[in-house]
Amino acid sequence: MKGFGTNEAELIRALSKLDPLQVATVRQAYQQRFMRNLAQDIENETSGYFEEGLLAIVRGPLEQDCFLVHSAIKGLGTKESMLDDVLIGRSNADMNAIKAQYQQMYHKSLESDVRGDLSAETERMYMMIISARRNEDSAPTIPQEIDRDADTLHRAMAGMGKDHAAVCSIITGRNDGQLRAIAHAYQQKYKRPIAKVIESNFSFHMESALLLALARGCDRIKSDADQLEDAMAGMGTKDQLLVNRVVRAHWNRGHMQQVRNAYKQFHKRDLVSRIKGETRGDYEKLMVACVE
Repeated sequence: MKGFGTNEAELIRALSKLDPLQVATVRQAYQQRFMRNLAQDIENETSGYFEEGLLAIVRGPLEQDCFLVHSAIKGLGTKESMLDDVLIGRSNADMNAIKAQYQQMYHKSLESDVRGDLSAETERMYMMIISARRNEDSAPTIPQEIDRDADTLHRAMAGMGKDHAAVCSIITGRNDGQLRAIAHAYQQKYKRPIAKVIESNFSFHMESALLLALARGCDRIKSDADQLEDAMAGMGTKDQLLVNRVVRAHWNRGHMQQVRNAYKQFHKRDLVSRIKGETRGDYEKLMVACVE
């Protein structure tokens, strides 16, 4: 970035393969050696979605999560997909870390900011999510409890009297293994995929949030692959979502390779080729470097 012009290829090479700890170390070393802020220099030297991708990497996963939540709720309206991407299906440790970092960065609590941007049932659902009371991954899958949850979900979405709070409590409060077992038990007992029942009983943001929680619980790798396709499907690319989803997946290289394999299996095409068809220039090169 020094002098006239910017060596974009070198920026991509230097940043795209770092893990979170290495990124934090590079940021600190850059500040100490050059007495400059790396993120600010990138903002001054780059633009567009290439800039957004580099900044997402330089912030690191925790700061980027907080930045995205704040971006999702500031100003008029709520960017629901961005909010869901960050907060749905997170471990209690992750959620508590996000809440602490958000308070440090914005001097406001995550709960108060999210509560102020949502309303009614959606707000109550998100307060359940942010409370960080999800069953830990180590919590066992007990068949009797799984059957009870499946029955509760059936009653809550059957007939005229819907109990949306009960549905939200189960879908957002169980760990991944329990959600997989609940989905299987529900299918076996009531002969319908629970995702289809949720689609029939919810709409808009609540529907998309619950379906994402269920999908991540049942198969996080497939869910990540599906979300990447969602960002590129249809007319126009949802570039901001694509950047955030690629960068989030790239922090764990083994996970990213599994996502690539799942993408090819379920969407019948190569993820890198798909990204190349939807992006251009340095933005394309950065996204491809993060995926490969």
